Amino acid sequence: MTTPATAELRKTALNAAHRRLGAKMVNFGGWDMPLEYSGILSEHQAVRTRAGLFDVSHMGEIEIRGHSALDLAQWVTCNNAAKLVVGQAHYSGLMTERGTFVDDLLVHKISDTHYLLCVNAGNQDRDYDHILSQNEVGAEVENTGPRYSQLAIQGPRAKQILLQLTPVALDPIRYYHFTFGKVNGVDCLIARTGYTGEDGFEIYFDPEFSDKLWNDLLAAGQSFGMIPCGLGARNTLRLEAAMCLYGHEIDETTTPLEAGLGWICKLEKGRFLGCDVLAAQKQAGLTRQLVGFEMIDKRIGRDGYGVQLAGRAIGRVTSGGPAPFLKKNIGMAYVRPDSSASGTELEIDIRGQAAAARVVALPFYKRPH
Repeated sequence: MTTPATAELRKTALNAAHRRLGAKMVNFGGWDMPLEYSGILSEHQAVRTRAGLFDVSHMGEIEIRGHSALDLAQWVTCNNAAKLVVGQAHYSGLMTERGTFVDDLLVHKISDTHYLLCVNAGNQDRDYDHILSQNEVGAEVENTGPRYSQLAIQGPRAKQILLQLTPVALDPIRYYHFTFGKVNGVDCLIARTGYTGEDGFEIYFDPEFSDKLWNDLLAAGQSFGMIPCGLGARNTLRLEAAMCLYGHEIDETTTPLEAGLGWICKLEKGRFLGCDVLAAQKQAGLTRQLVGFEMIDKRIGRDGYGVQLAGRAIGRVTSGGPAPFLKKNIGMAYVRPDSSASGTELEIDIRGQAAAARVVALPFYKRPH
């Protein structure tokens, strides 16, 4: 995801720190972000076996407040925010009137009258404008991204590392729940969420403390083998865990049902943007659906490649690449429903040559409990 070369790249508060560490920097959604430090493979392995620290301060934050905050959240998103309790978050979709994705996001319930939405970096301003355009209930909507830095500590040792720096009891924070507390003296929102398939925490705080918390966390994690990680490993980790990426598996042309995200599409909750289209699609049946595949051929089925069955075009790859921990080449693709069963043998069109692949169940990777 890039922006025109003439556009000024945005920078997180840790930009200088990444450069001091020798990170390879790239334009991601208009932000100057670290792709890798020591290398994507080593960073991927660290998160799967120990821990990794990510600067994800480019992610956007939008807050909805007021007595009608829930009404607005319910109207613009497809999951059922009325089911959230204070201190709980869920994954959802920001919907168009066509039942497709403006964005995917996390919705955090801070109180009955206050919701924090975490949205994708490149979509923040557009998401904010979209929510404002749908705000007919008088809720207060604020684009608060500049107020937050966000760090993600991910991996099987993440909890042990964070405990070195916080008096907050972390065990009671269940998956997709959050609390407020101090991390090395800094006020934070501490959420047990992530985008890697591992246990971990995402902490939100005032950007002025970014260098302090980044350095303190790296120091606390050193004896546990934690290393800084970039967006390259974040992508290979989320692909192994079969998590959708906006602009790949989901966008303004795809619905939650097609993307295998029917579990976040709560048609029974009452009316919301696009609900009639989604109800009709559910009734009529899908014309395409997202599947996982692994390569039988030694080549890689990359993003955008065509998918064939017996030489006939049936879809396209949305994300594809090596799975460093699983040591195989994997991907996700939209295909016709009659070609979606696990075990179905497909061909990926790699520059005009058919490379054998097989449909497999998702996710590719599940962390051991």
